[in-house]
Amino acid sequence: MALIRCENVSIGYEGQTVVHDLSFEVGENDYLYIVGENGSGKSTLVKSLLGLKAPSKGKIELGDGLKLREIGYLPQQQDVRKDFPASVYEVVQSGNLGSRGFRPFYTAADKKRVRENMELLGIRDLEKQCFCDLSGGQKQRVLLARSLCATKKLLLLDEPVTGLDPIVTQEFYQLIYQINKESKIAVVMVSHDIESAVKYASHILHLQETALFFGTAEEYKKSEIGKEFLGGQSACLKN
Repeated sequence: MALIRCENVSIGYEGQTVVHDLSFEVGENDYLYIVGENGSGKSTLVKSLLGLKAPSKGKIELGDGLKLREIGYLPQQQDVRKDFPASVYEVVQSGNLGSRGFRPFYTAADKKRVRENMELLGIRDLEKQCFCDLSGGQKQRVLLARSLCATKKLLLLDEPVTGLDPIVTQEFYQLIYQINKESKIAVVMVSHDIESAVKYASHILHLQETALFFGTAEEYKKSEIGKEFLGGQSACLKN
């Protein structure tokens, strides 16, 4: 069953269409990379998937009982306050706000989810530290743990490795892949890193205002657009 289905979606700003006639879907346990060059409409699409920007045409539907507040969202680093005056535990705990509703307190289940996700991301020993004192890689792990507290079905990650060094970047990619495979959570990753896309993704959406390609990673390697952007390396990039 599709968690997200986009049908003939167009999105615009101030009368100018940024994304047009786009159709794709995200199924349970899928790992979809949305790739494309700067200005291709990736960030605009993210806003619409989160319900922050209504399409001017077409429709975006959520399935399998998924609600917008149940999407675990990790924004780009520049969209996160670096001087956030809260402990690591408090930041991760804030991921439970959507499920708390009108309750004035967190339940034992909420607190258990926080502990489990901090253990999963290897940040339990940081729980009392101030978020603002962490390195870039540590902050992304904390924010990912927060996103996991918000969802059991779908993570939406917008350029999550921007500003991270190459070693931390590869560790983060492996971590997301592990979460997708072991926790059975679908992942939508917005990225410009096409080589990592064919390594980790189950599906790829190559966006340039509309879909240049949508299909499996294996199909992408064999496609004309895939061969063009991989520069002849597609035959070597096997999972």
